[in-house]
Amino acid sequence: MDENNKVPFKRLFWSSFLAILSVSSLGFVFILFLIGAIAGGIMSGLEPNAIALKENSILHLKLEGKIGEKSMFDVNLGALQINKSLGLPDIQHALQAAEKEDKIKALYIDIGNIQCGISTARSIRNAILAFRKNSKKKVFTYYQGEQISQVEFYIGSAGEKTYAFPTTNFMLTGLGGEFMFFKRLLDTLDVEVQVIRGEDNDFKSAVEPFFLTQLSDSAKHQSKVLLASMWHQISQDICSSRGIKEQDWNQWLDEMRISNANEALRVKLIDGLAYADEMNDTWVKSLNLASEKDLNFIPFETYARERFKSDQLLAQTESNAIAVIIAEGEIATEGRGINSVKLCKQLKEIRNNDSIKAVVLRINSPGGSALASEEIWREITLLKRKKKVVVSMGDVAASGGYYMASAGDVIFSEPTTITGSIGVFGMIPYTGKMFSNKLGITFDTVQTNRHGVMSINKKLNPFELSIVQTEVNAIYAQFLDRVVKGRKIPLAQVKSIARGRVWSGVDALNLKLVDQLGGLEDAIAFAKASIGDKNAPVVYYPKVKDEFWENVLNDVEEDENSLSARGLVDSMPRMLIESYEKLKSLESKMGIQMRMPYDWTVRF
Repeated sequence: MDENNKVPFKRLFWSSFLAILSVSSLGFVFILFLIGAIAGGIMSGLEPNAIALKENSILHLKLEGKIGEKSMFDVNLGALQINKSLGLPDIQHALQAAEKEDKIKALYIDIGNIQCGISTARSIRNAILAFRKNSKKKVFTYYQGEQISQVEFYIGSAGEKTYAFPTTNFMLTGLGGEFMFFKRLLDTLDVEVQVIRGEDNDFKSAVEPFFLTQLSDSAKHQSKVLLASMWHQISQDICSSRGIKEQDWNQWLDEMRISNANEALRVKLIDGLAYADEMNDTWVKSLNLASEKDLNFIPFETYARERFKSDQLLAQTESNAIAVIIAEGEIATEGRGINSVKLCKQLKEIRNNDSIKAVVLRINSPGGSALASEEIWREITLLKRKKKVVVSMGDVAASGGYYMASAGDVIFSEPTTITGSIGVFGMIPYTGKMFSNKLGITFDTVQTNRHGVMSINKKLNPFELSIVQTEVNAIYAQFLDRVVKGRKIPLAQVKSIARGRVWSGVDALNLKLVDQLGGLEDAIAFAKASIGDKNAPVVYYPKVKDEFWENVLNDVEEDENSLSARGLVDSMPRMLIESYEKLKSLESKMGIQMRMPYDWTVRF
């Protein structure tokens, strides 16, 4: 290049720098503007009295997406998205509030693609039934998705009248469990997992995917018994609502006769077929309105968030309150699930709060770290010395989840809750072969004592394995002792129902692992009765906060390492995400664990 045509470095640098700075500044301003606009829209929906109720209002409950124990609010700055969903307490609270709203004349349940556990579905269903019974208001269900699953049909069947889009498909087939095994993958990688289970823990089958390729006889037996108990409860609920015989219901499913809306109508599983505009006509007639213009649909999500937030902020200022602690997810000393550090801090705060008179601990967990479970158990026992502790079990409260629950004064379980799994296991991987055979990497050691190097690249010898087995047995013995003292059951009896086996809530009641069948609302009512105040305010933990940006920053911080925060969830199929998460969670299962027999997915 001609020297005369060269651009001086300083000119090139400063012009490029200014250009980048300008674009970056504009982008930053745009992001702030976008977030501000989104935040403003959200906050406007959360302002007190944001919803002006009119006469003949219809509460429009659109059920879709994931429904967990608490509301979700995730800010994904990478994808410029805000993902939010209502939690179970918000739904229950909103339905109770709507019972007393004179201007709300009806509830419209609009069923979409729902993702939730069986007991969560049953809690929502029972809340709808309670709304019908207590308010005497009209409740209609509308199924309009491409395909209606069993969980969607189960919830929607609580409606007084149910309708479906004419071409909607129904997938009613019964319950099934799907199990993933990793042995052949590990064999391919030359990875071996050394497994240590607690003494007599033959039902503790969480470790089986690492050395088997299919279910053991004991695992298959307990899974069949569990599914049969859960399905019987679901079938009873549906048949009671629809006025059909359970025998006919199961025969239809065995023959796969209910594959579309027309078949569902023919056997009276629904009351009619309708397009969306025809549903409007149905509402006009049922409420004796002059025309469609008189219909006033109120978004349930906005109504629920407003009511829950405003009522919680008020309840936090009152005394003689009931605290409800939401404990959801896998148990660990850190992370987004049941974080023992955070949960213990909440329990200690409540213990020292004189305005809190009783506590409801809502547990939805398959278990996890033995250490974290013990930390939480200790805090619950300290709390119990000062206040009544009532435990409410959600979809699952097993292994470490039941370890926590055993410390409570009274335990409530849904009939369909998966619980028990009193057992312990340890898993220690051996990767020496993989590094040598697959990567050409070898290791050597220098040590001052015989067992100075305990590494995953060195296989444990029989003596070392025996030491680990002793520790696992000791933790299992401690687990048994916690249940014996907490539930006041003889050790021999606990041993006979432990062994890592899972039970349904119905079976757990008969075995005295729980005290009563019921949902979260039943546990709250019991806690109120225990302090002699049926109108006691209820404060949920983690507490609802009034500062919007504090909530946003907390959610961003918690999600920074999650799959969702990296913007991958929306671009990956759900089954692939599930498989990825199971593989990703393998490392967290190493060490001594209190977990469910299997990480299994109930197809519902």
